[in-house]
Amino acid sequence: MKGRRDDLLPPTSLRASRGELLLVAADRQDQRTALALAISGRMKPSGGQISWAGNSRIKSLRLASALVDSPGVNEPEQHLSVSDLVTEDLALVPRRYRGAVLSKPWLKVNRFEDIADLWTEQLPAGKRMELLTALALANPHTDLLVVDSPDRHSASAADWLPRLEQLAYDGGRPLAVVATVTALPDSWTGPVAVTGNAVHRPDDTPRTQETAVNDDPAPADDETEAFLLETEDAK
Repeated sequence: MKGRRDDLLPPTSLRASRGELLLVAADRQDQRTALALAISGRMKPSGGQISWAGNSRIKSLRLASALVDSPGVNEPEQHLSVSDLVTEDLALVPRRYRGAVLSKPWLKVNRFEDIADLWTEQLPAGKRMELLTALALANPHTDLLVVDSPDRHSASAADWLPRLEQLAYDGGRPLAVVATVTALPDSWTGPVAVTGNAVHRPDDTPRTQETAVNDDPAPADDETEAFLLETEDAK
């Protein structure tokens, strides 16, 4: 993915499926955000391929995904109260799924009444993650959840990792969940990828991340509802 001067995102290959949480590590915030934007269909890669459930149309990917808490993109403004944030986010959900834009009923049903009057900047990291992911899932068509740098709010993975695992492995509504992170938690043994994992070596042999999500990813189909990203040299 090209930036103004240098590559914004180096060649990267990854795959995520419903019922799975994939953590993608990147040192730089701009790379984590660029990847999150590409995965959620908000930015089109300058090369390679990207698809969801076998469909390579960016619009289809965008409609199926939700981008959560991306710095400088859609992270909550600090001057907003939780109640106002809920009102604003619900207004983005198609009306046929939400009815009237009223924050109080939603806060009550989702058990966030106790934080309704707090400023978003006052929220503990764990509660922030619960709230923002719940809002992202207010749209019943969201099947792919993309969380940008959740570890920037807390040094403890316990403040965000259990929530994302819960959402990915929920039998009632299993999601494909991808989180871009600065570093992989020591306790994490699930699927991982690293930006730049498809950069060519000097001998032009593609370098692939040796995990289940990147080893020669097979084409996704409608039944598996998998997400596939291969940027530039990753093909």
